[in-house]
Amino acid sequence: MAAVSLSVSTVKPLGDRVFVKVSAAEEKTAGGLYLPDNAKEKPQVGEVVAVGDGKFKDDGARQPLDVKVGEKVLYSKYAGTDIKLGTDEYVLLSEKDILAIVS
Repeated sequence: MAAVSLSVSTVKPLGDRVFVKVSAAEEKTAGGLYLPDNAKEKPQVGEVVAVGDGKFKDDGARQPLDVKVGEKVLYSKYAGTDIKLGTDEYVLLSEKDILAIVS
């Protein structure tokens, strides 16, 4: 079996899916204590890298997504599928798992 190499430019989400680059986890607590790698929580904020074309409505037209490439979003903690490309971490999730756009 041949090895498959992917880059961000080759990933195109389908339907109402969104491809998000995960922000780095916090290195230290509010009190100034540094956290070891195994104590860090999974981040819930990331930048939208790619979006699908939208979900089909009952009349056959597409419902466009509310988020756009480049926006920072807050998403559900256990949502989506984690993907690692090179050293960067991404998550592929449904638009309904996005809670808010962060400015």
